[in-house]
Amino acid sequence: QVDPQTGAVIRSVPLPNDYFGEGIAVVGESIWQLTYRDGVAIEWDKASFTPRREVPVAGQGWGLCHDGGRFVASDGGDRLRFFDPSFTETGSIRVTRDGQPQAGLNELACVDGQVWAAAWPDDTFVRIDPGTGVVNLVADVSGLWPAQQRNPRQVVSGIAHIAGSEYLISGKEWPQSYRVTLP
Repeated sequence: QVDPQTGAVIRSVPLPNDYFGEGIAVVGESIWQLTYRDGVAIEWDKASFTPRREVPVAGQGWGLCHDGGRFVASDGGDRLRFFDPSFTETGSIRVTRDGQPQAGLNELACVDGQVWAAAWPDDTFVRIDPGTGVVNLVADVSGLWPAQQRNPRQVVSGIAHIAGSEYLISGKEWPQSYRVTLP
């Protein structure tokens, strides 16, 4: 848990079973977390940060958000996958940008009926209409921490909605997050 005003870590807990954690979504009193290659989603108790249960999930987990009625997940490909509240897959949609597949969908944020996704390995985030799969906005964030100042592993990868049009943007192994306004 991080204070969005200061970036200070308020509390943290290790993942069970040496899992490699990826996207999370807060839903009510639970935090749901995908694992990268371990084939499970973990439901955490939001108040205590203790695991409640694990649910099998096929494929890799890269990003996760909740749109108010269902979970939306990414696996690094060009599809958004949809899951019901019990984490049973209910469908998917192919994501396209200018008529071409948009692969590399990473961390997700569900905001106002749209899905924001990091477009790995580029320094961009794309806003996706989850009903059509069409990318309707691209946000270039390359100016936050120029690529020539980073090693190749330090890619843009994180987005978290704060409120309104404010987001926290980060990347793998970045020393800080950036508070930005996106349309």
